[in-house]
Amino acid sequence: MEIRRDIYQKIVDWKNGTKGTRALLVEGARRIGKSTVVEEIGRKEYKSYIVIDFNTAGKRVKDAFEELNQPDVFFQTLMLEYNTKLFRRESLIVFDEVQKFPRAREAIKYLVADGRYDYIETGSLISIKENVDRITVPSEERKIKMYPLSFEEFMGYMGEELLMEYIAECWEKKTQPDQRMHKKAMRLFQEYILVGGMPQAVLAFALNDRDFAAADVEKRDILELYRDDIRKSAKRYQSRVSAVFENIPGYLSKHEKRIVLSEIDKNGSFDRYDEPLFWLGDSMICNICYKCNDPNVGLALNQNDSGVKCYMGDTGLLVSLAFSENEISDQNLYLQIMKGKLSLNKGMIYENAISQMLASKGKKLFFYTRYHHEQHRNDIEIDFLLSNESKTNFKVNPIEVKSAKNYTTTSLDRFKEVFGKRVGDRMIIHPKMLNVSDGIIRIPPYMLWCAVR
Repeated sequence: MEIRRDIYQKIVDWKNGTKGTRALLVEGARRIGKSTVVEEIGRKEYKSYIVIDFNTAGKRVKDAFEELNQPDVFFQTLMLEYNTKLFRRESLIVFDEVQKFPRAREAIKYLVADGRYDYIETGSLISIKENVDRITVPSEERKIKMYPLSFEEFMGYMGEELLMEYIAECWEKKTQPDQRMHKKAMRLFQEYILVGGMPQAVLAFALNDRDFAAADVEKRDILELYRDDIRKSAKRYQSRVSAVFENIPGYLSKHEKRIVLSEIDKNGSFDRYDEPLFWLGDSMICNICYKCNDPNVGLALNQNDSGVKCYMGDTGLLVSLAFSENEISDQNLYLQIMKGKLSLNKGMIYENAISQMLASKGKKLFFYTRYHHEQHRNDIEIDFLLSNESKTNFKVNPIEVKSAKNYTTTSLDRFKEVFGKRVGDRMIIHPKMLNVSDGIIRIPPYMLWCAVR
């Protein structure tokens, strides 16, 4: 059974809405399923399609891009090389891994103007300087980001569509779900954060009778692929990118979860690490979360570049990065996490999962802390800030993530005292039932997708 991806309908909407006047660029990390979903679009929505994979494209195909002044010859070359007939306004041409051949991306301007066919580009590291340095980025390009499987997509593939509908209904009515359904949904969520949303890992888990170890094998292959990307693509600052990447579990296991450069580089400063952090964010291997000094209209305007958290783009990959293969091999570690025995690591995993869920909904990530000089510690710590994106009635929604069942609301209460009317819905993501009381919405993690969709 194919994994149904929400982005499929967005691509269909692009096809029907632009009618050939814009190409579509699908960005995302490696191995999240970009090529699979785009090829499915070609197969189901067009009379014919050609996929040019620039990892393997031959010299004749690449040389053809130098002959765009003769479009008939260009398209003839593609049809002959791929043994596929193209039909005017009924065919799709896919430039897969277009960052490997920037000349093709530049050609989009002329191909869209020609108007015969539709074009979809897929790629990662699209904005890295080396990939756009010598080309004119086409304005005829519409961008869309693709992420690992969301929790909703995971539930759908695991055959839990009715449970999804039930969860959404409970959220709309603000009623608590049945205890049995709550336990079932929590178990699914725990499976999701341990397996993650990389399609190969999800397939291995499902096709091997929910075997975490089978998923782990796939995830470790992907981590090695990412390490290889860092070695090849981040040449000017490879060691710094690698140092941040490998230390992500260490940062997230600490109380504040912020990057501490002095731990990996005695000369570490954020002006030396701005490009490495950009690389990790642009590759979508990681989700970068910045401190907001003053939660106000336009959170990015008050962004503090020296206060940074770095979450893994996929929580399942974080689990495999955090624990050695030997620790995971007999599944005891997974059993401990499922039973809630690893409290510190579970907190790290939960917070990363929430960052992943927010990022996949197009939310830029911010957090807030306030240092109390007399107490010599932070007296307010808010994990995430969400804006209602209104310029006339701005509200900021603070979110705290709690993996344990017992906690305080001190930070949320103080945040409300300090920022008053700016504060909208205060939320706590916790493993207990949905509850709305004392001006705080307490949401089980499996319901967050309803709150931010």
